[in-house]
Amino acid sequence: MSDEEATYVVEQVTISESEDEFDYQEVSVESEEESVHEEQDYESLINATKPKTETAQPPIEKLESKFTYSNESTDDFVRNFLVRLGMQKTLEAFQAEWYELKAKGKLKHEDIAPVPDVYLKNQELRDLVSGMRKDLEKAQLIAEKAKATWDKLRKKRDFHKMHHNRVQQEKVKLCTDIDKLKKSHEQYENRYKELAAKYEAAMKEKMLMKLERDRLRGKVESLEKSLSQTHQEAPPAVDTKKLTVTKSKTKPPGAPWPAENRPNPYLGITALEPVHIESYTCNRTYKGHQLAISGLALHPRKAILATVSDDHTWKMWSITNGELIMSGEGHTDWVSGVCFHPKGTLLATCSGDQTVKIWDFVNAICMSTFTQHTQAVWNVDFHDTGDFLASCSMDHSLRLWDISTGKCRQSYRGHVDSVNHCKFQPYSNMLCSASGDKTVSVWDMRSAQCVQTFYGHLNSVNHVNYSHRGDAIASCDSDGVVKLWDVKMVRERTQFDSGQLPANVSIFDKSGGILAIGSEDGGIYCFNTLTSEVVQTLTQHEQGVQDLVFDPNGRFLVSGGADATFRIWQ
Repeated sequence: MSDEEATYVVEQVTISESEDEFDYQEVSVESEEESVHEEQDYESLINATKPKTETAQPPIEKLESKFTYSNESTDDFVRNFLVRLGMQKTLEAFQAEWYELKAKGKLKHEDIAPVPDVYLKNQELRDLVSGMRKDLEKAQLIAEKAKATWDKLRKKRDFHKMHHNRVQQEKVKLCTDIDKLKKSHEQYENRYKELAAKYEAAMKEKMLMKLERDRLRGKVESLEKSLSQTHQEAPPAVDTKKLTVTKSKTKPPGAPWPAENRPNPYLGITALEPVHIESYTCNRTYKGHQLAISGLALHPRKAILATVSDDHTWKMWSITNGELIMSGEGHTDWVSGVCFHPKGTLLATCSGDQTVKIWDFVNAICMSTFTQHTQAVWNVDFHDTGDFLASCSMDHSLRLWDISTGKCRQSYRGHVDSVNHCKFQPYSNMLCSASGDKTVSVWDMRSAQCVQTFYGHLNSVNHVNYSHRGDAIASCDSDGVVKLWDVKMVRERTQFDSGQLPANVSIFDKSGGILAIGSEDGGIYCFNTLTSEVVQTLTQHEQGVQDLVFDPNGRFLVSGGADATFRIWQ
């Protein structure tokens, strides 16, 4: 239908009175007040005409009006449909053609009749079905998610159930093992009591034997003195040749053994102040060697430091200005340990070439070389008298060297792995050793007997050291664990942890209240031995710390590391 056909024209028409066949009379308009009076008169008239019986009847109930739904006609249905879809052009064409056909009477009655309800209901049902389909799709998605969640939860339930069953089985097994251990513990407890009683009896017997030995020794000495006095009073006529032979037989083979009961000067000092390690910082750093520094030693009287390295050399430095004083070459492999003579005139070194050398740096010569070890030598330590030198080796043994004769005086065997470090107890005849067999042993240097063995480390013991009082031993192992042992009570006092990497060295300060630990991670961990707390952590070395040494007066700490440097902390 074109736009011209869809155009509507409005014409103006004038209606005259003559065109109508009816006669019209003018009606006067009453006022509102008159209409009101008429309504009131009409109501009074009705009330008067009502019979008297009606007054007694109950009031008539008012019926509420209800809206009835009439069916929608065909043209309204089509028109609403087009309006809902926004088809305005089609709507205009439909209206023009519909009314034209209706005016001409070409539409049948069934075409104009209202739309049956079934179409409307079908449309509503279609809308309902489409909505339900959307809900069904959403429900299917939710069901799939719920199913996936259920599968996950079921798998987790099965896993936890299996884990629970395994834990129950392990629990039963552990309970069985605990019961067995309890039974074995009860069996061994009686055995332990028997051994403890035997040990106490043996110690008492040993003490009695020692007292008896000392008594007999004193008696022999008194008899020798009396015999010498009698010889001086009346010398017999003896051949000089025989006398010379007798004197040569009675001549001692070397330096005499140290006396047993020598006083430790540190035991008389009751109040030794610990070093103020918490204020220490790296004061100076020196590049001492070409390779890693493996050992340090301080001169007993002068401000001189000795260092040994994997570059086969040892060097002596002035601590005040860091100048090189002396350098020694003679070892054919890495040098692992160094120690000053108590008088400060000699220097002992040990090496991977299986030798121990004693250097006279006053005359700048190698005074002695000991070659009886069959494998690499790890450490050396002078006795406080200066007459003996102890060395430990990878050949599972320790050796005691007589400085005066240059020979091996004693050999200590009992470890089943490499002996990594050795240290004399201050002012005594005891020698302590740390071994790769996870034990720490104490030896009598005169009888070469193992007096005590400390068990507790779970890995190779790298270093051992005594406190200045001689009542405590510190030992460190390859697990980074450092144990503090009570010498008198023969038990573990406390334990320190320096990390996951091996602990290479542990030393006491002069008071015994501070323990410094050198670790393979390049850190120096300082603990308070009384509270077991970390006091200070020094971390300047780029590689592992191999050795530490405290100044006897507590003024500074020297550390040597695998980064070929030694540092002074002050």
